This record gives sequence, structure tokens and C-alpha cells, in this order.
Amino acid sequence: MTRFRPCIDLHQGKVKQIVGGSLRDEGAGPTENFVSDRPSSWFAETFRDDRLTGGHVIKLGPGNDEAARRALAAWPGGLQIGGGIHEGNAAGWLDAGASHVIVTSALFDADGRFLADTLDSLVRKIGREKLVIDLSCRRTPDGWTVAMNRWQTPTELVVDHATLDRLAPFCDEFLIHAADVEGLCRGIDADLVALLGKWGKLPVTYAGGAATMLDLELVEQAGCGAVDVTVGSALDLFGGKGLVYKDLVSWNGRLS
Repeated sequence: MTRFRPCIDLHQGKVKQIVGGSLRDEGAGPTENFVSDRPSSWFAETFRDDRLTGGHVIKLGPGNDEAARRALAAWPGGLQIGGGIHEGNAAGWLDAGASHVIVTSALFDADGRFLADTLDSLVRKIGREKLVIDLSCRRTPDGWTVAMNRWQTPTELVVDHATLDRLAPFCDEFLIHAADVEGLCRGIDADLVALLGKWGKLPVTYAGGAATMLDLELVEQAGCGAVDVTVGSALDLFGGKGLVYKDLVSWNGRLS
């Protein structure tokens, strides 16, 4: 059955909710839906107290390491960490308290070509049971293409069952943001969720667009109960109006 998994998105050292497709290295800053005056540790403590396991901290660009470490310290072993993770720093983030590291961009060269040897080396260093592969993607006429560098750069890797089969021996879970609907609160990409649910061989967490409890029910239905979901901008905890945090805690409670 579908579980709600919490998230802590960090941008410029603060907990924020932003429109994923608005992230850019140059030009105007991203579109911000919410900026918290509470530290990252407060959110981690809240998720810990409510026993919401399998959540993640995502560092969106530079200047977020301190806030990420505060969150991990508040709940050692309770959160995954992603954003700028590579072979050189992965072990350090695990030592800082992350249950898993989440990797995307480090698995590709500058032109978006997949680096199989890099993945193999990372797994040898930290173990597949500590790795989450992020296949966050953008929709194309033919399906979905993995996008790296905060969802700005398309890669050669498509999101389909063949790719999931190819990468499954190297990781413990997959995380997949639908970047085109991330932060818009206009509903999920049900087609993508259905593709993921029909695969169902490892834990998969979907993120992007969930705005109401009906969206969570749709994830469970379209994903055949095999896809978990994370919620950001629509959640009252992050200034949203479509979803109530305590309702999501209760949603998970039905599984116990």
C-alpha cells in the first residue's frame, strides 16, 4: 500500500518549497511557494516524533550543507540525503546520520551520458543497501527522460522498465520527481506513476503535483499500491492549503 514519505527541501540554507521546473543556474531565482522561518531540525524532529520513515532531505544547490547536517543530527538514521552527492562525499553524509544517499547528477557526464563505472565504484564504496538512485525526469513525446543538475539538463537515460531493471541491482530504492509538475499543486503525473507501479520490484517514491487526498488515492490506485508518495507545496506544514499534515500521518497509520 502507498505510504506518505516526508521531505525537507533546502535552498540557500532554508527550508523551502519551490516550483521544480523554475530552478536555473543563471538568471532569476526559482519560483518560491514557501520559505520557512523554522530550522530544518524542527521538521526532522516532527517527522521523527510521528514515526514517518523513509523521508529525504534534498539540497537544491550550494549553501545547504549546514542545514542538511542539522536535520540529519535531529534524526540519525531517519532521513535520506540528496543533492550534490558523489563518491567523494557519500560516506561522509552517511557518517553524518543519513540512512541512504540519493544520487543523480554524479552518474552522468556533462553531456548527460550515463557513467556505469561510476555507479559501480560508488556501490563498492558504500554498498547498494545505502544507495537511492534518483531518476527525476521530464516528460518527452516518447515518455520520460532523466534530468540532472537540478532538473535542468536532460540525459540519455529514459525512465522505463528496462532502465529500472538495469539499475535495480545497484540500489536499495528509487526516487522519482516529475519535474514538470513539481511544486505546481495541479495533480500528479498518473501515467508515470502507473509505469512505476507496474514495475514494482523495489521501493519507489514518487514526487510531484500532489495537491489533495484524492491525489494520494490516485497514486495508490495508479501505482498498484507499489509506489510511495511525498508531498511538498500543497501541505499545510509548508504553507499549503490542499493537504493537512496530520491527515497524512493518519494515512500512514492505517498501514500499521
